[in-house]
Amino acid sequence: MPLKYALVHEWLTPKATGGSELVVREILNHVEADLYALIDFESTNPDSYLYQRQIGSTFLQHFPFAKNGIQKYLPFLPLAIEQLDLRQYDVILSSSHAVAKGVITTGDQVHICYCHSPMRYAWDLTFDYLHHSKLGRGVAGWVTRYLLHQLRQWDVLSANRVDYFIANSHHTARRIWRCYRREATVIYPPVNVDQFPFLPQKEDFYLTVSRLVSYKQVSLIVQAFNQLQRPLVIIGTGSEMKQIHKLANSNIKILGWQPDEVVKKYMARAKAFVYAACEDFGIALVEAQACGTPVIAYGAGGALETVKDVRSFKDNGTGILFPRQTVEALVETVEKFEIYQDALSPEYMRSHAAQFSPQVFTQRYLDFLNQHHKKGILERDSQNFL
Repeated sequence: MPLKYALVHEWLTPKATGGSELVVREILNHVEADLYALIDFESTNPDSYLYQRQIGSTFLQHFPFAKNGIQKYLPFLPLAIEQLDLRQYDVILSSSHAVAKGVITTGDQVHICYCHSPMRYAWDLTFDYLHHSKLGRGVAGWVTRYLLHQLRQWDVLSANRVDYFIANSHHTARRIWRCYRREATVIYPPVNVDQFPFLPQKEDFYLTVSRLVSYKQVSLIVQAFNQLQRPLVIIGTGSEMKQIHKLANSNIKILGWQPDEVVKKYMARAKAFVYAACEDFGIALVEAQACGTPVIAYGAGGALETVKDVRSFKDNGTGILFPRQTVEALVETVEKFEIYQDALSPEYMRSHAAQFSPQVFTQRYLDFLNQHHKKGILERDSQNFL
């Protein structure tokens, strides 16, 4: 009798189009699984590949303004995910960057979690969240701190409901160990390399594509390019849009949100792609390399696994890394990039990006799934026999 699979993700909305959603799509392309999420606004979206699909959701589906982001209901997320009744399934697959891994399972089920990140609100971004939110000050601030404390406790507890962890990078695997004391196998997420145009001839402008929120450090990039007086194009939108408009000098063009085709054209033509955030993986860095565009990135997190610094890899570099999230460090690194840029091969960048293709992800994920769900089922059956 074939095994029944359920796939659990945090939220499915038209605005959620990042790396975690690419993982969900790729899994569904190859695994016949019923899909569940805290909220679902994609099964009613005619432009979505999930249109008219049956998707299980939670009571948060009916909360006001949930479609625009349920992070505002953060204290309710653990309770909501625990209301999903998945007892009919043999194998639970979760794609988790917040609470999806916290679904309740039974001793007869196998739970495999692809973890994009331990919950950032509760761990790495706690103080950033408190500093930039009105809820981080005064009496409300102490209530928020207590709720985040409770969230961390639940997050650690719920990690014990997972049988096997997969991490999207070695950086994330180290964070999983630090937060949960659990080992994780690294399988890089799928990047649609073939969908990005390869263009060896570049134009004279730099590019960053990012959500305009504090931890992405786009304001740092703006300040650096104000000093450098080099042309910079910014694509993206977010809560820091007004601040970045005020900071930017005339050499900086802010385009706001743009459709994928426009993003790809700019990414292919740019002299270099600039990124200042510490990402768990950083799909945009690989997408740029797929275009044959070198990367200037903060040397931490996933960038250390996807970008080869030309100063260390003289014959096969794909960019250059800066050591600190400071304006001075980025200015110095951009100037060094302009010295080294002729040593960078667009053709090699494209081939380097290919190792993160959907085909590579699929093969590794399915191999892991076949090995570990069978192991889990065998252990379950042997215990039942005893």
